[in-house]
Amino acid sequence: MNYIIGVDIGTTSVKTLLYDTEGNVKGYSNNGYPLYQDTPDMAEEDPEEIFSAMISGLTSVLRKADLKHGTLKGVSFSCAMHSLILLDENHKPLTRAVTWADNRSVDYADQLKESGKAKELYERTGTPVHPMTPLTKIMWIRDHKKELYDKASWFVGIKEYILYKLFGELKEDYSIANATGMFNIFNMDWDEEALKLTGVSRDQLPELVDTTYQLKGLNKAYAKVIGIDENVPFVIGASDGPLANLGVDAINPGVVAVTIGTSGAVRVVTDKPKIDPKGRVFCYYLSPGKWVVGGPVNNGGIVFRWVKNQLCAPEKVTAEQLNMDPYDLLTKIAEQVPAGSDGLIFHPFLGGERAPIWDANARGSFFGLTRIHTRAHMIRAALEGIVYNLYTVSLALEEVVGAPTSIQATGGFARSGLWRQMLADIFEQDVNIPESFEGTALGAATLGMYSLGIIDDLADVKNFVGITNALKPKPENYEAYRELVPIYIRLSRQLQSEYKNIAEFQRKHDIAKNK
Repeated sequence: MNYIIGVDIGTTSVKTLLYDTEGNVKGYSNNGYPLYQDTPDMAEEDPEEIFSAMISGLTSVLRKADLKHGTLKGVSFSCAMHSLILLDENHKPLTRAVTWADNRSVDYADQLKESGKAKELYERTGTPVHPMTPLTKIMWIRDHKKELYDKASWFVGIKEYILYKLFGELKEDYSIANATGMFNIFNMDWDEEALKLTGVSRDQLPELVDTTYQLKGLNKAYAKVIGIDENVPFVIGASDGPLANLGVDAINPGVVAVTIGTSGAVRVVTDKPKIDPKGRVFCYYLSPGKWVVGGPVNNGGIVFRWVKNQLCAPEKVTAEQLNMDPYDLLTKIAEQVPAGSDGLIFHPFLGGERAPIWDANARGSFFGLTRIHTRAHMIRAALEGIVYNLYTVSLALEEVVGAPTSIQATGGFARSGLWRQMLADIFEQDVNIPESFEGTALGAATLGMYSLGIIDDLADVKNFVGITNALKPKPENYEAYRELVPIYIRLSRQLQSEYKNIAEFQRKHDIAKNK
């Protein structure tokens, strides 16, 4: 039997899965790391902690697996998008990894929108202008941390840094580059106008390669630590969003992938780049003839974590006493409340928002509170708000690529029966839950097998993905959601005019407190 490893470098952890070449999971490791938020808009990670987690993951799955009667054919990577690390001339980090969730460059994104340049950039890069992107992050660092900017010889993401440490090659795949906001999707190269805005030259950026590019000649010291032959090829892979679609077999026209992990997304594959005239969705590269169009949201499972930590202290204690996962307990409590939470609506914009409003100043809110509402209502309303927001992304996507034919759902939320049913009810669509619970890692492994010639077509992923749950919407639930979703949308539009005002108030007072 032959094997391949899929490595998914995520926002909060590295997930490492060992597969046989029939797509069966033979080993699993999940190694986490902290997110540093020293100030309200900061969201950074230590690149060395991520690198160590990646090494630990590879080491763990290989030590636990019995490969005496088989061969490891390769390792293939997925990675979260939009990270930025400044490196010195010796390729040593000058900064931590600034993640997609960092909002400090919000003023630069706003300026580009006000000047009209944001629309022009989007039409060439397929990436909406937002503080998530390295484009605006570099502009902010140039003006606020000039000494670091001037020292920097390289501007890279976390995957590029990790692979440089392993192989001594500084390469960047088209898919990750596509998400920087500095990559022209029509000529498949760095965008000259975007580079001028940052002041960065193409000589300070990695060499661009396709997502099937193979690195060979692993550093001997790391090969020994991991317990891997130094000649095993590593496939550079792609970004996590496109690979999540591949990993749940959502690569045919009309098949939509909905993901909720820490954040979330709604995505569909097309055969060529597609741009939204209203600028609400992204367009990212997967492989030749496959582009992923969709919208990411900041506020997925991270909102549920906030609910658990800030609103549900008694429930956390109860869960500990029952030796129960607190999220499972909160879900059971939410199930006692009817669909629509008796008219309580939650806008889940706790970390600003990307699609469909692309407003880093967006803030969360409960609307419709009355004396009848309990903590159980607030729990359910928060979960519904996450799915309402994903549905509004789906509506925007429908205008660009047409109505969905089916939904493939993945991410940590997919293990929750309540959330799965909410998705079916709010979208009014059948929802399939693939058997593979880590779709992004499977997508990486599938792309790796394609690169290595183990499979002839990415469509072979259908042989690796099993369906364990297929849910249908319940009329008694979606009738309530039909009434509430338009209210949710109208409210978000009306509140948007005040998001900047409240965000500026908060920033001003945060600055005052920190003096």
